[in-house]
Amino acid sequence: MTWLALEPPVQAVLVGILAVLIVAEVVVWTLRRRNPGKSHQELVDRLRSWWVIFFIFVLAIGLSRTVAIVFFAFLSFLALKEYLSLIPTRRADRRVLFWAYLTIPAQYYWVYDGWYNMFLVFVPVWAFLLIAARMVLVGETREFLRAAGTLHWGLMMMVFAISHLAYLLVLPTHVGDTSAGPGLLVFVVLLTQLNDVAQYVWGKSLGRRRIVPTVSPGKTVAGFVGGVLTTVALSMLLAPLLTPLSRAESIAAGLIIGVGGFLGDVTISALKRDLGVKDSGSLIPGHGGILDRIDSLTFTAPLFFHYMKFFHY
Repeated sequence: MTWLALEPPVQAVLVGILAVLIVAEVVVWTLRRRNPGKSHQELVDRLRSWWVIFFIFVLAIGLSRTVAIVFFAFLSFLALKEYLSLIPTRRADRRVLFWAYLTIPAQYYWVYDGWYNMFLVFVPVWAFLLIAARMVLVGETREFLRAAGTLHWGLMMMVFAISHLAYLLVLPTHVGDTSAGPGLLVFVVLLTQLNDVAQYVWGKSLGRRRIVPTVSPGKTVAGFVGGVLTTVALSMLLAPLLTPLSRAESIAAGLIIGVGGFLGDVTISALKRDLGVKDSGSLIPGHGGILDRIDSLTFTAPLFFHYMKFFHY
């Protein structure tokens, strides 16, 4: 799988994203020229980060399937590392964390091998049991439940959930079907990110009533509804190019990604609020950390994957 091997619809969508970034660059340049007193630095940082994210993503899926799987494994590593740097951990569990990190290459090996059954049960069953057993053997019972729960939750969100993106690349291709692999991956990632943008824009434009004020005060009912409807419309537009979904199925996919993206976002917001931090990190200028960028994908990736698996693969 190389750039030339990517199907023309996938290439067209990626070129469309590139065009949008160029237009955004022109808009930001115009804003800075018209308002020289304002630096618009956060907007500039966000746009520069999007350029980097876009090219890394295209490079990963354009080189080969193996490179793409390794890329998502590294993404899970960064997300888990960032998560573990935020949560309080017991001194006794430091050796246990080594085994937690080892679940990443194991999980992504099942993806690479296409071993669906092991992919499906490794983290929720085997890693769940083995990590708990290793913690018990350490012999420290103080705050055991909290420590085990936070570690298992991190593995489910940062490793298991995100690995569904990689497995989209190894779904079997039907005769005459050119939408598997990169097409499905681009579809769910693009719609998830655009859903975030749409909810922000609708919320800023029409939002008055807050939907989860104690978790994320900036989220509004108008933002949520507008974002979901926008995502459904985009799903209907892009599904014929990137997926085998029918019109009705594309509407359902848009609802799944729109609602799932919102829930993933506010779930990570609840985590950060509980820990007393605004951003999960500072790795991505203008965006925060890895968790700030993939929060919605922790829900949309597994939901969309199993939706596709059930109906088409």
